[in-house]
Formats: sequence, structure tokens, C-alpha cells
Amino acid sequence: MRIRPVGRHALMLDCDDPDQVEAWRAELWHRRDAGELTAVEIVPAAATVLLDGVPDPAAVAARIAGWTPRPVAVPAAAAQVEVPTVYDGEDLPVVAGHWGVTVPEVVRRLRETAFRVAFCGFAPGFAYLTGLPPEWVVPRLPSPRTRVPAGSVALAGPYAGIYPTASPGGWLLVGRTGLTLFDVRADPPARLTPGTRVRLVAA
Repeated sequence: MRIRPVGRHALMLDCDDPDQVEAWRAELWHRRDAGELTAVEIVPAAATVLLDGVPDPAAVAARIAGWTPRPVAVPAAAAQVEVPTVYDGEDLPVVAGHWGVTVPEVVRRLRETAFRVAFCGFAPGFAYLTGLPPEWVVPRLPSPRTRVPAGSVALAGPYAGIYPTASPGGWLLVGRTGLTLFDVRADPPARLTPGTRVRLVAA
């Protein structure tokens, strides 16, 4: 892990892999909750963790360099969200072709996968879900769709994701859900936040 300054009041942790990102995300959240770290935002991404609103970045960087994140574990009490999913996405046959299995087998695999929110991005409430084995990676569409309906469950690269609102998108559509994933009146507004466990259960 490498630490570098970003602007006057932020630090960026460059990590080697998604597991290291999650380990540092959990460690930094724990340290902040314990009063050992001051940061307005701790934002994980695919290979980085951003700390924004840090009063003294140099001092905090030195302190972080001496920390070792705890092993990533999923306690029984960790938040889990079951997402009722109708598996009727138009790209299910495409995914089946990439995986070399039948469409029912794709559905079975997705229903049985234990997903975890790695980070959020692209659109408010859009969570990147990890948990798929490396051999199940699928490519994005060559050209994005101009409109993907809200609630669409989709795959791209090593991730699964659910579109919280209608938007353009190039992910492979495998299903849909009626679950509300982003509500500005809720606290927090996003239903799926980093570290949350997710199951794409049958609707």
C-alpha cells in the first residue's frame, strides 16, 4: 500500500488488489469511529481509498503507515441486503455463452453468490458488487445502451451492479428488481454501502 497527498487536505491510498482496498476501508472506518482518525470522507474505489477532509495530511499519512489493517472478515451481524430479483434480462444468453453454461445455471450461480459492496460510483446509489470468481468475468457491450431501466441487475468485468435510476449503460442485463436503492430522504441515501453483504434472491 502506498500513500500520497491529494490537494491540501486529502490522502490517497494506492492498494494492490480489491481485498486490500476493503481491508483498509474497514480499518480506516474503525479508526475514525474510535476517534483515532479525523477525515470527513473515506471513499473506497477499485484500487484506492481516498481520505478527504484531513486536517494534517502529513501527520495522518505517517500514522497510517504504522497501522496494519485487520484481516477482512464478515461477522455474522454484518449488514446484509436481500435484493428480490426477476431473472429475465435480455443478456442472460450472452452471459451463458461466456460462462459456457445454460441460462438456468447462470441464474442459479447468481442466486447462490455471496456478494459484497466494494465501492460506489458511476451514479448515486450504484454499488459495485464483488464475489464472482475470476473465471466469470464478462465484457461490457461494444456500444452502451442509451437507456437502462432503473432496477436493472447487470454484470460487467468482475462486478455485478444494480442501476438505481434509469441511465445509459453498457453492462450485460441479467434481471431486474423493484427495490429502491437511492432515496435522498433516507439516511444514508444509498441502500447499498461499502462492506454491505448482498444476495440477489429470486423475487
